[in-house]
Amino acid sequence: MQIEVYSDLICPWCYLGYARLAAAKQARPTADITVRWLPFELNPSMPVEGRDRREYMLERFGDLSKFDSAQQQLTQLGESLGLQFNFEAIARSPNTRRAHMLLEKASPSLQTPLLDRLFRAYFTEGKDIGDQATLISLAEEVGLSHRDAEQTLSDADCVQQVAYLEQQARDWQISGVPTFIFDRRFAFSGAQPLDVFFRAIDACQTQADMKEASR
Repeated sequence: MQIEVYSDLICPWCYLGYARLAAAKQARPTADITVRWLPFELNPSMPVEGRDRREYMLERFGDLSKFDSAQQQLTQLGESLGLQFNFEAIARSPNTRRAHMLLEKASPSLQTPLLDRLFRAYFTEGKDIGDQATLISLAEEVGLSHRDAEQTLSDADCVQQVAYLEQQARDWQISGVPTFIFDRRFAFSGAQPLDVFFRAIDACQTQADMKEASR
């Protein structure tokens, strides 16, 4: 089965959703699952160079203390899944378009490792994942060549493909992330509990088995 996931790399709930999907896959080893990560920019108007995170958050939301409890909850949930959120280390709010371009052009075998590395770079290490040199370095860490990463980041066709996929999300009335789409039969949004993932995977597997049996 194919699971398509719309997410953004600056979304902490997307990071949690990624980890819960990974746990669900591990718990269903006999299910033949492929995952494709799709772009959804939460801040598409962010300048290419990004902005100082504190300044941006204050401008957009005002009092930042209201996020304290949410960040504490995310930190605790992350720890239960082996993730480390280090919000204090994040100095920049990046534009994520170029990161999505790298993910879109990555081979199926490298897309998930690259996504994992980008999430960890941003949420744990506080790296600026909108910076071109940083993106190239992170891509190299998971096996992309420097040349391929550099070419992808200047590929006009890749820009258009990311824009097309984001328009597809709007056409499908997806307004929040993460959104998980299972064989284009079932879908849900949010970093749901594992039981929700299990039900969707099992339902898809049952339908596939019934289809195979009827041949």
